[in-house]
Amino acid sequence: MASFYEGDYAAVLEPFTRYAKQGDANAQYYLASMYALGMGVPRNLKTAAEWARLSAEQGNATAQTTFGLMHVSGEGGITQDITRAHMWLSLASSGGDRMAASLQSRVAKQMTPDQLEEAQKLARECVAKDYKGC
Repeated sequence: MASFYEGDYAAVLEPFTRYAKQGDANAQYYLASMYALGMGVPRNLKTAAEWARLSAEQGNATAQTTFGLMHVSGEGGITQDITRAHMWLSLASSGGDRMAASLQSRVAKQMTPDQLEEAQKLARECVAKDYKGC
C-alpha cells in the first residue's frame, strides 16, 4: 500500500476512510489532517473537525491537540472556546503529546482563574466519561 508519509494521499484515502468508519482512531486522525490541509482531498475544515473529534474521543492525544487548536481558532464550524481548548490540550498533554503541553501553557496565559478552574473540571469529567461527549 502507498504510504501517507510518502505523500501518496490519493492512494491512502480509500483505506483510511474505510478504517476510520470502522472506528480506527489513527485513520480518523490522518483523515482529519488530510482534510484540514487539503492533502489528496479538497480542503474542508468541517470534515477535518468531525474526524478529529472522533479520534480525540477515542483518546488519540495528537487528535486531541488538533481538536483543542480548532477550539482556539474556531475553525471547522467549532465554536471558539478557550476553556474547551484548554481542556482538550490538557487531555492531550496527559496522553503524551509533547506539543500539547506548550500550547496548553500559551492558552492558559489568556484565561482567567475561573476559566482555568472550569477547564480542569471539564477535563476531569471528560476522562470520567472516557472522552465521549466532551
